Amino acid sequence: MGRPRALVSVVLGCLLLAGCGSGPSQTRAAILIGDHEITVDQVQQVIDRAVTQEPAAQQLAQQHKLDLLGRAIVGQLVVHEMITRAAQREGLRADPALVAQAVNALSQPSPTSGIDPAVLAGDIALRARDHTEAATDYVLERALGEKYFDKLSVDFDYTTVSTDDNGPRREQAEAKAKQFAASPNAATTLVRADAGAGMDAELGTTLPALQSPMFAGSVLFGVPAGTVVSFEADPSQSVWLVAVIRKRDLNASPAVDQAQQATAGQLASVGIRLLQQDVERSGVKINPRYGVWDPVAMDVAPSAAEVSGFVLPVEGYVQP
Repeated sequence: MGRPRALVSVVLGCLLLAGCGSGPSQTRAAILIGDHEITVDQVQQVIDRAVTQEPAAQQLAQQHKLDLLGRAIVGQLVVHEMITRAAQREGLRADPALVAQAVNALSQPSPTSGIDPAVLAGDIALRARDHTEAATDYVLERALGEKYFDKLSVDFDYTTVSTDDNGPRREQAEAKAKQFAASPNAATTLVRADAGAGMDAELGTTLPALQSPMFAGSVLFGVPAGTVVSFEADPSQSVWLVAVIRKRDLNASPAVDQAQQATAGQLASVGIRLLQQDVERSGVKINPRYGVWDPVAMDVAPSAAEVSGFVLPVEGYVQP
């Protein structure tokens, strides 16, 4: 479900969602969040610490891939700011015992082989940051996800793109998303046509998080009604989902016959996803030397052409 942000499952038992030019207004700032600034120097300090302390980071340096590490650090620092603010708003507290467990896990060295470099960069970034801060972020993400997991539900209409007869699937999915977003009723017509043609497409789907813990961390659960999302829902099969959100409920009472138990990592992933609109409202700006914010991955992508998917407002949609 999108490019991985920072895989920590081997360490913390969870999936956390994970340079180099600069824009004229951000020569000093790596990240701007409203009037709060995280400087390029602060990010570089973490990179330097990683290269000094982590053999895996030295490996990335030898491969000229420290841009991956810079992006991973920036992405994690954005999430750190958002989860810190959300925890204050939601009255969440990081369990000291869980923080201690996570700190202990982060004190172990990163693996140096057999892991995708982008995933490895996220793991290195966590270990190079202040361990208590990184561990606290994880525990708070898990707490936020747990608070809403059994009440989170979305209603949506969708279709899928699973063939490349008409060009690359990513391009087809983007084009379909733009068609969905053209008007409030555009998706209804398109979904009916796709369903009639035998495609995997359906109107009026309701999906509680309880029914699909893994999917609950996807962008489908992170955007308000009146939004179109398009992303690779099943990378193993190269299947892209294109959906328009009709309702997003954080206080649902879903009747689920086969509720699934979420792992700690899945709850943390849901917690990160619940920060998506906070990022949007905060007007997060990323220095172009690191890339651009990718709302589908809740991470930093190298460029706008390399984001994990698409998030578009429906034209003419009026919030109820």
